[in-house]
Amino acid sequence: MDSDSKEALMEEAPPRYSAAPPPPCVPQQLRWLLGVALAAGLGVAVVACVLLLGLHLAEAHAETVLRMSIGGLRGDGPAQQLTVSSRERTGTFAVRDGLNSSAMLVYDYSKLLISYRSWRHPACYVTRMARDSVQGLDAVTAAFRHRQAEQQESGVPGEPLGDRSLLGTTANVLCSTVPVYWA
Repeated sequence: MDSDSKEALMEEAPPRYSAAPPPPCVPQQLRWLLGVALAAGLGVAVVACVLLLGLHLAEAHAETVLRMSIGGLRGDGPAQQLTVSSRERTGTFAVRDGLNSSAMLVYDYSKLLISYRSWRHPACYVTRMARDSVQGLDAVTAAFRHRQAEQQESGVPGEPLGDRSLLGTTANVLCSTVPVYWA
């Protein structure tokens, strides 16, 4: 290479580059407003996803149980506890059984059975539920108490239920430690 050509290149000034065109004119306030709107939208989306995930997990792993207090027609009766299980299709009532005792009634709508256990007596009683008209709480409680009194008076408890697979899960748990009789 010729030294003259090198010198000629070095003497020439480098090309001038022009500055990049400025970005489109967006006012500072509008940029700030767009940033805030984007951040708020992203926050709402994250919260919605977390809530939906929580709802899914609650449905998948927990049983929806409804508890309510029930009084008399005018609100003057004793309060009763009701627990409803939509998964097992049962309703469990806690009712009074004497002065300082309670009893549990389980209405099993899938098996069409009603179970009763008084905490004062070591027995559990089961009866069939009428499909068309479900027996009322007072009538069922009176029938079970009458059957319990008959067994105590006669001294002969009767033949216990041999196959507990007829009972649903809730009734099996309720009557797990005592014999079960048909009422």
